[in-house]
Amino acid sequence: MTKFKVSLITGALLVSSSAFAQVTAITNATVHTSTEQGILKDATVVIENGKITAINPASVAADVTIDAKDQVLTAGFIGSMNQLGLVEVGAVSRSRDAGDDKAGIDFDTSSAFNPRSSLIPYARKGGVTQNVTVPHGGDSIFAGLAFVADLSGKFGSVTDKHSALVVHLGAKSDGSRALSYKQLVDKLEGQQQSLAEKDDKKDNKAKKPSLEEQVLTQILDGKMPIVTHLTRASDILEIIKIKEQFDINVIIWGGEDAQLVKTQLADAQIPVIVSAVSNLPSDFDSLHASLETAGVLEKAGVKVILSIGGDGSHNVYQLRFDAGIAVSNGMSHEGALKALTANVADSFGIEGGTIAKGQRADLVLWSADPFEISTHVQKMWINGEEVSTESRHDKLRDRYTTDSKLPRAYTK
Repeated sequence: MTKFKVSLITGALLVSSSAFAQVTAITNATVHTSTEQGILKDATVVIENGKITAINPASVAADVTIDAKDQVLTAGFIGSMNQLGLVEVGAVSRSRDAGDDKAGIDFDTSSAFNPRSSLIPYARKGGVTQNVTVPHGGDSIFAGLAFVADLSGKFGSVTDKHSALVVHLGAKSDGSRALSYKQLVDKLEGQQQSLAEKDDKKDNKAKKPSLEEQVLTQILDGKMPIVTHLTRASDILEIIKIKEQFDINVIIWGGEDAQLVKTQLADAQIPVIVSAVSNLPSDFDSLHASLETAGVLEKAGVKVILSIGGDGSHNVYQLRFDAGIAVSNGMSHEGALKALTANVADSFGIEGGTIAKGQRADLVLWSADPFEISTHVQKMWINGEEVSTESRHDKLRDRYTTDSKLPRAYTK
């Protein structure tokens, strides 16, 4: 290739790069930062190259300026504890990739993630821009690895393949929960011993550790949390003991009985993922399920994350409605917003979740309070790029309501 051709290609790449580096300014917005800055009135937020580059600058030369007209701007919501992208229709086995009988610690489902799932655009309509997808595992208590993906719908949208290890503890339909705790402790102690032996030998030619060993090491080093579904208060106290024994990061998912041990949870700095609409006991482990749980935990100083209960994969859109229910039952408005943004990001090590300089530009402009049913998304940006909120539901609506000479429900 000649130098002349190389120069032409280099010039073309520079032009392409500068075209991508579009500066967008969102002005006159009511900005809920989910940081110590709180709510900013009549604020300007500037985004460029996928980042928030300025808030309320003295001046800005923007390629695109959007007048928010005092509407609400928040960080994009982050869904969690579902199989979004791993399931299309729950009743169709060939569209499910979240579980396998042979699943274990090294079960990584991120390679099966489908960014073109019809469930993803529907989730975007609810202001969700990222998601923590979890496997449901198989025969082992170790369900596998959670991963994070943005909901841009683009191929390659998985941003972190190993965000947490999901472990099934608590009640079992077959066997005792006591054995599950023993299996977890044995694994962690075994890896501790293995690492200590390697340090003693100082063998530079040691074989590369397996993915399971890497995961356990990251957990012991505090670089990866364990997520475990627990509801009973006594189980929550047991996992607190394990956290203290190994000095690891733990996230509790479920927590219907968490009100009973709220002080211990706050002292242990364990985030709790709850469903705001879980108000009836589903078994003997969840006798204290209540609509007030999120608010009570927040007031006690527990970091709360809101997640959809039940078949969350198909209803991530409803996160904002659940947040509204939490607010109406004692949770603060800003606390509920953080439970969908900053708290999720902090707990799982995700970039985003706040509106601050240097943060990932995942933003949602709302017509009004996002927790009100009548509110809708005006505009949405994922990694600085504006994305559509049109979903399969919109297309079906248009198909069934369009006037045509063809029979009802058909279009040309």
